[in-house]
Amino acid sequence: MSEYLDNLLVQIMEGLGERVLNPKIALGELTIELPREGLLETCRILRDDAALAFEQLIDLCGVDYLEYGEGVWEGPRYAVVYHLLSVKHNHRIRLRVFLEDDAPVVDSVNDIWSAANWYEREAFDLYGIIFDGHPDLRRILTDYGFVGHPFRKDFPLVGYVEMRYDQDRQRVVYEPTKLEERNLIPRVVREEPQRHG
Repeated sequence: MSEYLDNLLVQIMEGLGERVLNPKIALGELTIELPREGLLETCRILRDDAALAFEQLIDLCGVDYLEYGEGVWEGPRYAVVYHLLSVKHNHRIRLRVFLEDDAPVVDSVNDIWSAANWYEREAFDLYGIIFDGHPDLRRILTDYGFVGHPFRKDFPLVGYVEMRYDQDRQRVVYEPTKLEERNLIPRVVREEPQRHG
């Protein structure tokens, strides 16, 4: 498997050259980092180059590295991760693009792989990552009036507001959360061994 991935990395390096940052082969998968600048051009090469032919986007997700490695992470806080598949050559790669800003922005790959549409909306909704050029970037999992991005590591566990249907007003109302934040550490219960005799 390692020889196969080494050969795939050589092909990718030939196609992309200096655009590839920090390639890694770990756990049977090839991951390459790409700079945010020139992402669309790089993705088009990955899709259109006959030797690579990554014609399918399998998944796209956001990542928040705020507390990664128990707080010792010193890199950028956010990243977008793309999983690509070449049906023609039967190989897969993972792309990662780090985003340095508190308001992370990256180009939308929706025009390259149309499957990115809802994935990008999900990453926007849950992490607050802006996909520049997306045709319909709006919330997909939370309510339109929802405040914040619930998958960010600094989002409170109990949220900011609670939502309920008010029978008197005949509509949904939002009220400040009344719960106290608590630490959810599992309690270990051990039974005493039974003594015979």
